[in-house]
Amino acid sequence: MLPLLPIRDLVVFPYMIVPLRVTRPVSMEAVAKALEADERLCFLVAQRDASDDSPSAQSFYRTGTIGMIMRMRKLSEGGLKVLVQGLCRARISKFVSESPCYRVRIERGNDKPLPRSLGIEALLRSVRGNIDKLSGLGKTIQPELSMVVQSVDDPGRMADLVASHLTLKVPEAQELLELDEPVQRLTRVNQTLEKEIGIMEVQSQIQNRAREEMSKTQRDYYLREQLRQIKQELGDSDVHGEEMEELRTKVSRAGLSEEARTEADKQVRRLDQMHAESAEAGVLRTYIEWLIELPWNVSSEDMLDLETARRILDEDHYDLEHVKDRILDYLAVRKLRGGAHGPILCFLGPPGVGKTSLGRSIARAMGRKFVRISLGGMRDEAEIRGHRRTYVGALPGRLIQAMKQAGANNPVLLLDEVDKLGSDARGDPSAALLEVLDPEQNCNFRDHYLGVAFDLSKVLFIATANLPETIPAPLRDRMETLRLSGYAEEEKLAIAERYIIPKQIAEAGLSANEIVIGRDVTRRIVGEYTRESGLRELERLIAQLARKIARRVVEDSARVVAGGGAATRGGPVITAEELPTFLGPPRYLPEERHRAAEVGTVNGLAWTPYGGEVLLIEAQTMAGKGSLTLTGQLGDVMRESAQAALSFARAHALALGLSSEFYAGREIHIHVPAGGVPKDGPSAGVTMACALVSLISGIPVRHEVAMTGELTLRGKVLPIEIGRAHV
Repeated sequence: MLPLLPIRDLVVFPYMIVPLRVTRPVSMEAVAKALEADERLCFLVAQRDASDDSPSAQSFYRTGTIGMIMRMRKLSEGGLKVLVQGLCRARISKFVSESPCYRVRIERGNDKPLPRSLGIEALLRSVRGNIDKLSGLGKTIQPELSMVVQSVDDPGRMADLVASHLTLKVPEAQELLELDEPVQRLTRVNQTLEKEIGIMEVQSQIQNRAREEMSKTQRDYYLREQLRQIKQELGDSDVHGEEMEELRTKVSRAGLSEEARTEADKQVRRLDQMHAESAEAGVLRTYIEWLIELPWNVSSEDMLDLETARRILDEDHYDLEHVKDRILDYLAVRKLRGGAHGPILCFLGPPGVGKTSLGRSIARAMGRKFVRISLGGMRDEAEIRGHRRTYVGALPGRLIQAMKQAGANNPVLLLDEVDKLGSDARGDPSAALLEVLDPEQNCNFRDHYLGVAFDLSKVLFIATANLPETIPAPLRDRMETLRLSGYAEEEKLAIAERYIIPKQIAEAGLSANEIVIGRDVTRRIVGEYTRESGLRELERLIAQLARKIARRVVEDSARVVAGGGAATRGGPVITAEELPTFLGPPRYLPEERHRAAEVGTVNGLAWTPYGGEVLLIEAQTMAGKGSLTLTGQLGDVMRESAQAALSFARAHALALGLSSEFYAGREIHIHVPAGGVPKDGPSAGVTMACALVSLISGIPVRHEVAMTGELTLRGKVLPIEIGRAHV
């Protein structure tokens, strides 16, 4: 039975001599109890938690070392300092007492003598050789250890001796102490030695490389300093040298890729050897500045909170749920996968529906920088890929310029009006965009000006277009198309009240106390002054209205100052009756649509790239020779639709209760009003057929119904295809 001396962060092995500082009362009592006996023995065991000042019986490992206290002295600041030597390993069988110190009953563990074998001898030699290797690599090892291990032939004693000189963590050392088999312990010690040798070799290689690099840097510094002193003695200015040193510093801090760093160092060396005033030096200097100012490894942190992103998208845009859901889908995938390729989105729709502003909102929702590139009218491939450095005015392409403008390598990059790209003898920009918009290729985009690869895979590309037909098919195939249709009247009212009216009132310098635009006013502006799919004309009209009120406010204020009287302006509320005063007479009248069911008159639907329209189709019959007259500036396809509608009506005359000879001696005239506007397309077939059937049967068509669709001779109405969307 021995007193237990707990140790915080150390495992004592047999044959190990170690000084210990004892300050805790329970440990000082254990030392005192050990010194009372003639053998001066105690049981040394490590704590599981080194920070525990009051350990319980469960806080100790069960395997430890029987140690003998060789010396003890008291410290002036309190506590004891003892020198202990490990004798043999032992295991706790029972805790006898816990106060004033722990006393335990132990079971000694003695290694059984093993017969000599080739395997044990090889293991002993391997351990001795590894110790010599560690010493040669600079590991601090006591000299006497190398001499002692040469004469030790017992595997257990060899393992304990070497383990006591290794730097091991407590769990690892405790696991080694608990191994009862001597050969297993020595094998584990040998593995630890080989691991330490590998670490020391790698550390030595790193130190050698750092030393070589430092030597090269110091040599370059001395040579440049000597060159600077020589120039000072000759009276030459050292501005060029300072500029070169500054460029080298910027290159080292720019975070360039390996290829770009090699090219930058090469061009800096060339520039250093040139005359500072030469034209080529100016070109090289500009090129190096472009390299070091690009965001090679600078990224803005993505905001991947779906609730926050949803709130931002809802704040900036009304409705557009399918687009918002697509962005939230992208953020969810990005949050789960981390490095997912960004999609190439293409917003397709008429002008003024919010394509560009939606891209800006996406950037804000993701916490990224936003950059817009206008592609309308671009005809030169160099605008995308950059100009080669063969003349003074060469510059990178618009993409590299946008990356520099963003200051990050993962912005939201809006390619505006991608359907309006052109081409000429200088190349096809749309073909150059094929590489840019391919997630499998744009990670190594090579601008002609830079000449090195730049990673565009982190960029979220968004394209906008009005018409899908004018986008080249290979380019359109690389993009995910999201259609933004025009806004209905109620949607325009909601958007005007939430966004447009407050914005235009603020831009006119007014406040909510100086102008109030009610819903009836907004509804009348939408219905009588605008006829568009988007919101630009509506915003212009509201801005015009706000400017008129601002002028009235300024004039009233000046009149009050001049006359000293009260303002004559009549209240801040704008009424619908005042709109003609501010905006002029209504541009569109509601009487354009017929208000009652009529025979031979049908509402048709027309599609345009900038929205839809309702147009009338009228049919009339009169005495004649059985011919069909078409007016209203109709195209060939629409004329063929009229012929097909007439053939269908004639073929089904009996089913409609008509005489099969109704067409004889009659002339049928089909007219589409607004003859100054060309009209064409197959989707007027069903409308013309209904007008003809209504005419010949005398049954009026409901005035609140409009129709569209291509009609076959068999009477089938085909779906309408707009681009790639079927309705």
